Parts: sequence; C-alpha cells; structure tokens
Amino acid sequence: MNGQQPPYSGFGLVQDMLQTPQVIRAFNADVVRPLVDPIRAANKLHFTGEGSSRLFPAKNAMAHSRRHGWRLGLHTDAGRQSQDYDLRDWAVLGMSNSGRTAEVIRLFTALKDAGHDRRYSLTAMPQSTLESLASPGFVLQCGKEGAVAATKSVIEQALFCQALVEAIAGEPLLAKRQHELADAVQQALTAPIDRAIVDRLAKAGTIYFAGRNDGVGEELTLKTNEITRKRSDFLEGTYAVHGIEEIMNADDVVVWIEPYPESEQKFHDVLVKGVGLSVIALSSRPTMFPTIALPAVADANGFVQMAAGWNLLVEIGVALGVDVDKPTRARKVGNEFAG
Repeated sequence: MNGQQPPYSGFGLVQDMLQTPQVIRAFNADVVRPLVDPIRAANKLHFTGEGSSRLFPAKNAMAHSRRHGWRLGLHTDAGRQSQDYDLRDWAVLGMSNSGRTAEVIRLFTALKDAGHDRRYSLTAMPQSTLESLASPGFVLQCGKEGAVAATKSVIEQALFCQALVEAIAGEPLLAKRQHELADAVQQALTAPIDRAIVDRLAKAGTIYFAGRNDGVGEELTLKTNEITRKRSDFLEGTYAVHGIEEIMNADDVVVWIEPYPESEQKFHDVLVKGVGLSVIALSSRPTMFPTIALPAVADANGFVQMAAGWNLLVEIGVALGVDVDKPTRARKVGNEFAG
C-alpha cells in the first residue's frame, strides 16, 4: 500500500488494516489481569478457535513464550479437534470474532456440562453465545471490520494472547514496546513495494509461504486465498526443500519470512536453480533474494511481518483487479452455530 493513503484506501479491508497501528497504541495489556492467577494455578493453557482467530494469535504467543523459556504449558488446536482431548486440567481460551463459531461453541458447551471452570473467551462482538459459556469472557476494542478477511481483530487477539503469557510469566514486555511496534507496523503497511515483485506474484500459479511455525506464514496463506483468490500453501521451516519441490512449477513463488541464513543457499540451489521458481524474502536483514525490508522490533517481529504481508497481498489483489472486500464464497463466519 504505497504511501499513507493509497489510491485504493477506500476499500473496507484497507481501512481496517490502516487502523491497526492505532489498535496497537490503544491496547491495554492490563486487560488480561483477571486471568493470570487461575491460569498460573493450572499451569496449562489451551488456545482454540478457527482460522484467523487462532492461527497467528495462538502460535505467536506460543513461540514468544518458548523463545523466552517460560514454563507455562501451551497448546493449540481448532475447536473440533479440541473436543477429542482431555482438557479437564487445562485453562481454555476460545477465540471467535463473531462469538458464534459452531466448533468452539460445541467445545465450550461440553466443557461447561462437564463442570470445567477455566473457560475463557475472546470475541469481537459483545453478548455472544460464546461469551455466555465463558467464565469470564473478554471483548475486543478494535470495532467491527469492514471486510470478510479479518485483519485488525487478528492483531488485537494476538496482542491479548502475548500480553497474557507475559503476565503469567511476570515479564510484561509488550507494554514497553507498543509505540515502537505501532510505528513499525505503520511503516510495513505503507512501504512501497517493488512493482517487479508484485507483478511476479500476480502471475504466480501458487504462492507458497515458508518460515517459522509462529502463525505468520499460515495466516498469510489464508489471507492469500481471501484477498488475491490465488492458490497458496504454508511450508513450515525448511519443508520447501524437503520433497515438495517435486511438484512445484517455474511459475510458482515462495515468499520466505525471515530466512534462516544458513539455509539460503540450499533454497537457491533447490528452488531457484532446480525448479526455476522465484523466492522473495520478507526480512529485517539483507538476503540473497529479492527482499522486502522490514523494521525489527524485539519480541514483536511477527506483527510487523504480518503487516508487510498484508501490504503485499493487497498490492497483488489490486494488480489482479480483485474486489478485496467481497470474496465470492468465503464468509465472515465460517461455520455459524445454529441452536
């Protein structure tokens, strides 16, 4: 999205994205305080939800906690699979923008019926079905989104989850960096992108995202489907050079988020030379590939990477003439509870 107000800033999706820096500045990390003692007592927290409500918020918080070596047990899976688990000793945080997601509501109903007393919810809509099943529930402050693809709410959910694991660990890091992070996200959202990169991605058969299992690449894969209508896949870690190259094509593109320096030559040899496809990096350091440069923010780089990915995807969608606000089949509530 080139500049502070790109020519297509009238799109609801872009307006939501451009509100994200203010969402970060306004976030009050103390909102998680009521959950600290009960979750600390359980010492185990299970994040659940569907799609964008879970992927980046949960996995970013988990990766953040593990990088710091904090002792809280963390796990995540989608709502339906979570019903297969014995969660009696776990605190459970269910996330759903609408508060009407069927899989999460069924899980919380079962937990409530079983007498589970550490059920917490995070929704964008107040007085939802999910909130009524929680003890207690929390509501996002970012407001309703104007497009099907969730953006600013994903960021606030992720802020909540990161602040929560920090508070339980007694390490309130996020609050010290919110303004720096908001500025970096603003920069990533509005930085001009080389037209050659946009054109290459617009012509791609499949757009692959490679990188850490911290929710960024997985969430951008989903957003690629919603925003650009292109096929996309997430290749965790260095999976891109561990067999999938057999079915890749020269018109495909791999977008590599913060490449591992020691793996760059292997990616070049296997993918660029071997397959003939393009590798593009989103990175806070120079790489051997065409690179979209990112500002770095300690303990919060995932938020910046997400914003840069949104910027790139909107550019691709506009280049393809896509109405980024109105997917043909995707719905705001993927599977709404009826009952």
